[in-house]
Amino acid sequence: MKKRILALLMAGVLAVGLTACGGTSGETEETGGEAAETAGIAAADLKVGLILVGEAADAYNKNHIEGMQAACETLGLDYDTQVVVKTNIGEDSTCADAIGELIDAGCQAIFANSFGHEQYMVEAAPDYPDVQFCHATGYQSASDDLDNTHNYFAKIFEARYLAGIAAGLKTETNVLGYVAAKPYAEVISGYTAFYLGAKSVNPDVTMLVNYTNEWSDATKEATNAQALIDQGCDVISQHSDTSAPATTAENNGVFAVGYNDDMISVAPNAALVSARINWGSYYEYALGCLLSGEAIAQDWCGSYAENACYLSDLNEAIIAEGTKEAIEAAAAGITDGSVQVFAGPLHGVNANGDELNLAEGEFYTENESSSAPAFDYIIDGITVLS
Repeated sequence: MKKRILALLMAGVLAVGLTACGGTSGETEETGGEAAETAGIAAADLKVGLILVGEAADAYNKNHIEGMQAACETLGLDYDTQVVVKTNIGEDSTCADAIGELIDAGCQAIFANSFGHEQYMVEAAPDYPDVQFCHATGYQSASDDLDNTHNYFAKIFEARYLAGIAAGLKTETNVLGYVAAKPYAEVISGYTAFYLGAKSVNPDVTMLVNYTNEWSDATKEATNAQALIDQGCDVISQHSDTSAPATTAENNGVFAVGYNDDMISVAPNAALVSARINWGSYYEYALGCLLSGEAIAQDWCGSYAENACYLSDLNEAIIAEGTKEAIEAAAAGITDGSVQVFAGPLHGVNANGDELNLAEGEFYTENESSSAPAFDYIIDGITVLS
C-alpha cells in the first residue's frame, strides 16, 4: 500500500451531528458497543471470507484486496490459503448465497464491502453466532443487539477535502466535475468535502455532479465524465469504482482526481492525486481481535491522522505550484482540529427538504454517531445535473 504523502508530518445515512464548536478526536472512533470477547483463534486455523461487489481489478475492490493482503502479511496469515474471496457479488440474493458458501468453507469471519450487502449479513448473523459479520459502509450493525455484527468505515471526507485542494489550484475554468455513483449520504458527504477543499484555495470554484446510479459501470462513468467535460469542467473527480473518469479526462486533455487508486498509471497526464481508504487498517485490527480473543468494536471509524485514509502520491509533473504546501497546511489543521471540513458559513438542502445553515465559526461533525457518513445536503456552489 502506498503511504500518504504526509506520512512524516503525521507521525509526531443516517444520523446528523451539528455543533457550534469541537474537534476531531485524533483516535479511532468506536461509535457503537462492542461484541462479547471470545476465545482466540490460532493463526493457522483462521479462515476469512471477503465479499466484493465487483471485479477484483476495479479500483474499489482492488483496494480492499490490497488491504486484506497487507493485514495478513502483518499478522502472519497466508492470504492465498486463508482468505476466500467472492467477486461480482451483487446487492441482492447472490450475497446470501455467497455468505452460505463462505460459512460452508469454514470462515469464522466474513467481510462485505458494499452498502447493499448489509441486509444479508444481518439476516445471516443470528443463525451463525460463532461467525463474525463485518460490513463496510453500512449502519445497521452499529446499533443492533447482535454480538457478531460490525460496521466499519473511515473518515474519507478528510482525504477528499485535501484532494480537492489539488483540484481547486489546478482548474482554469473554475468548474469542477464529479462522477458520482448513487445519491447516498456516503457519496454526497465525499463530493461535498472535495468541493469544500477546492473552495478553500479558490473561492470562485463551482462544481457539477452527474450520477451513474451504479457503483461500478465503466461505460456510464466515461459517459458522465464526458458530459461534464463538454460543459466546461476541466478537473474531474469521482466516487465510482473504475478508472474510466480518469482515462476520459486523459483523452480530453483535462485533469482528474481519483478514488481508491492513484490513477497515474492509466492517466499519467491527467491524474493529479487520489483519495484512498486504507482498508488494511481495519482488517489488521479486526483479524487481530479474532486471533487474540478480544471483542471487535460494533462500529469502527478511522481517521486521516491514523492513516485509515490518505492521499496517493501527488503527480509532481502536472500539479499546480504550491499544491503540496497547501495540502500540508490543511492536513496539519485536520490533524490538530483547527481545520473543520464542513465549516460555516455553509448552506444546503437535502432530499427531504431539510435545510442546513451554518454561520461562521460553526461546523457540522461528520461520523459523530456512526461510521457511516450522514452529510446529505446539496450545498450552494454544487449543481446536480442528473
